[in-house]
Amino acid sequence: MKVTAEKNEKVANMIFAAIYPLYWNRLEKNGRTKEEFHQVIEWFTGFDEDQLQALIDEKVTFRTFFQKAKIHPNAHMIKGVVCGYRIEEIEDEFELYKQCRQMEKLIDELAKGRKMEKILRA
Repeated sequence: MKVTAEKNEKVANMIFAAIYPLYWNRLEKNGRTKEEFHQVIEWFTGFDEDQLQALIDEKVTFRTFFQKAKIHPNAHMIKGVVCGYRIEEIEDEFELYKQCRQMEKLIDELAKGRKMEKILRA
């Protein structure tokens, strides 16, 4: 599937705090811990638990969330398909959308029981 400017903008304006519990519910159902969840988010974005909570409390959009993030240098190693989009084929002009899908891919891998060192591209 191809990302459009409208799709990118829709994701950019979504509130991270509204999506965070959906990610967590999925992981919890699959027997993962909140510590593992936060470890994955911290690896990808650089946000520790306090910073993450502050962003949730502020109800920031995904645009602000990713603008403030320090994306891990190995993030380019996150490949595969998420929601019908092949991450490595998402155009550079839709960087925010790509980052969102990369984070979702990490969460998917965690939910599916993949080992942490593989998820964190060690």
